[in-house]
Amino acid sequence: MSKTLRIAMIGYGFMGKVHSHAWRSVNHFFPDAPQVEMSVICGRSKDALEAARVTFGWNEAETDWKKVIARSDIDVIDICTAGDTHEEIAIAALKAGKHVICEKPLANNGKEAKAMADAATEAAKNGTKSMVAFNYRRVPALAVAKQFIDSGKLGTIFHVRANYLQDWIIDPEFPLVWRLDKKTAGSGALGDIAAHIIDASYFLTGSKITSVSGQLKTFIKERPLPAAYTGLTAGSSSGRGQVTVDDTAVFTANFENGAIGTFEATRFAAGRKNAMSIEVNGSKGSLYFNFEDMNELLFHDHTTPSSEAGFRKILTTDGAQPYVAAWWPPGHIIGYEHTFTHEVYDFVVAIDKNSSPSPSFADGLYVQQVLDAVEVSAENKSQLTNVK
Repeated sequence: MSKTLRIAMIGYGFMGKVHSHAWRSVNHFFPDAPQVEMSVICGRSKDALEAARVTFGWNEAETDWKKVIARSDIDVIDICTAGDTHEEIAIAALKAGKHVICEKPLANNGKEAKAMADAATEAAKNGTKSMVAFNYRRVPALAVAKQFIDSGKLGTIFHVRANYLQDWIIDPEFPLVWRLDKKTAGSGALGDIAAHIIDASYFLTGSKITSVSGQLKTFIKERPLPAAYTGLTAGSSSGRGQVTVDDTAVFTANFENGAIGTFEATRFAAGRKNAMSIEVNGSKGSLYFNFEDMNELLFHDHTTPSSEAGFRKILTTDGAQPYVAAWWPPGHIIGYEHTFTHEVYDFVVAIDKNSSPSPSFADGLYVQQVLDAVEVSAENKSQLTNVK
């Protein structure tokens, strides 16, 4: 077995919590993975960071990420911070020879993402690995869907239909958190959740989006300023501030393989908590997946007689399906957190085997270029915009 990989994670919020769970779980359930050590957790608030260290199971806490990167006893940097910090941290870590896994979207704009992708290409020459954390690629049902498409079961792909629906900010009194500030987050529903379905469409079909026509809308333009957040643009003296990102993003897309796509991402779909869904229609059949039923995949075989045809449910809990053998007996479902364990498993195995992790920073750059193109199209009132 190769040497133990010593991990430092920067950021300890929602993503830090789920990434910690993954690092803590990977060796227990995937015995072929190299050993990992949860060495350092890093963040800005000393007291909150120490609480996170104890709760999540890290050995040490450090408030200066530059000191963490400079340490010779750290092998992997896991970036779980807001998007406005990704570029600086990732490039510094790669230049220091650290392997980097970075949460999505890769950056806040194409320029930053390009700099990160270039740094990753340069670092790879010395064997330094990097990967974007698009965890939905690691849902077993989507991995099975990709196998079906790659094997030709769907034939020629005609349509991709993807949605990511949430409802967590419908209340106009929900506070102006960092995800609603463009400077910090880059964009709203577009970058936060549409990034996932853009990547999923590429993962499944192997085909990139070449042009888009989009709309962005902000429904609630002013929200209460939370005491816990600083640096947000203040609005009136009443303690409210301006929302500077989109609440919803809708766009159509053309793919390089000739298919057409429709994409919708919103935080204003009442009753939808985390409804990430994607349907792919081809000449021989269709596939449909909804994350709120994440252990199921629906498949329609269009080559069967119409009198017998229809969507059939495939339960993706069988040990012969990707990732599942590491967990429970067939029929015992897995959850959201397992996708992150699969993610770090694939990443550390790639480091151990000196192979190329996927999705790469170049893939993250592609997703960012699509996001940027949607923004340009929306600004130009639905003008068709090429992805570049």
